[in-house]
Amino acid sequence: MNFGVFIEFPCREGMTEREAFAECFTLADEAEALGVDSVWLAEYHFSPISVLSSPITIASAIAARTQRIRIGLAVVLLPLGNPIRLAEDIATLDHISQGRVEFGVGRGTFPDTHDGFNSPYAESRERFDEYLEIILKAWTTERFSFTGKHYHCEDLYVRPKPLQTPHPPIRVGITSEMTFPLVGRMGLPIIINPSRVFALSELGPYIRQYRRAWHDAGHTESPQVGLRVPLYVAETAERAYEDPKDSTMMAVQGLGNRVAGSASRLGTTGDWSAEAEHLRGMSYDDWLRDKVVYGTPEVVVERLQQLTEELELTQILYEVNYGRQLPYELQLKNLRLINERVIPEFK
Repeated sequence: MNFGVFIEFPCREGMTEREAFAECFTLADEAEALGVDSVWLAEYHFSPISVLSSPITIASAIAARTQRIRIGLAVVLLPLGNPIRLAEDIATLDHISQGRVEFGVGRGTFPDTHDGFNSPYAESRERFDEYLEIILKAWTTERFSFTGKHYHCEDLYVRPKPLQTPHPPIRVGITSEMTFPLVGRMGLPIIINPSRVFALSELGPYIRQYRRAWHDAGHTESPQVGLRVPLYVAETAERAYEDPKDSTMMAVQGLGNRVAGSASRLGTTGDWSAEAEHLRGMSYDDWLRDKVVYGTPEVVVERLQQLTEELELTQILYEVNYGRQLPYELQLKNLRLINERVIPEFK
């Protein structure tokens, strides 16, 4: 089992942006010192509570200040960028990090992010498919041309090539039901973020769809399933319940409002109005049951073992500051307890 930590570079009320960067770089240093397998960065735009809009730049800084920890991007929003530039930037990062890059990709969940980049959300699936194909060609061929619906290029020689061969490991982020079989047919590992749609207990059938599509497409390697999940570990059940409560509920309320605001947008799949209503009606105890894993070390170990067995997980990517409101001291204590009292039970 591989474990990685998500660091979302939050900027809490009263913090400066400079302080937000400094705090999270220090947390990444601590993760390296604790022996964490990997550190993961998302891509957030137009967020009042995160400064993580340029994850490739941040990944370069983490690469320069660490020696061992792998550096994951989960996910780079392919439709918002230029695929040639992304191919160059990720390959460059792979060299800077001495081959420690994990390349997670996605199309972006929320339409308002696409609006800000003048990239039509309804075209995001098509653009994702084209851009990923272009990036792979840029990394694996000396010269190439491409003609698609959204991008055209002629006889390009893209350098550098990645240090890892044939390229950094690729994973696809999943937040919706329909994506499981699509990615299975592509033969790519997945990272599931269940927060918007799924309860943890509901993921099994969708993962089976992914595995079935993988094998039906003739892929010979074993499917890889990663789960992104908030963890909070404390010495007592009371602290594990109370410490992250306010931060968690802020995340729940913000997610419900954002889903509701996107429900009528062209390109969304599923019933976002119903999803928003469900999210807005969930209590903290509902969220503890369905979406996160909080508790004493023993409780968290037992729950993660159950999820690993039920879902056949190969990777757990955990958040130590869900809702982005926990003070640094609690984030650090959580990170240490996870690595000292939880993860050793899986080695």
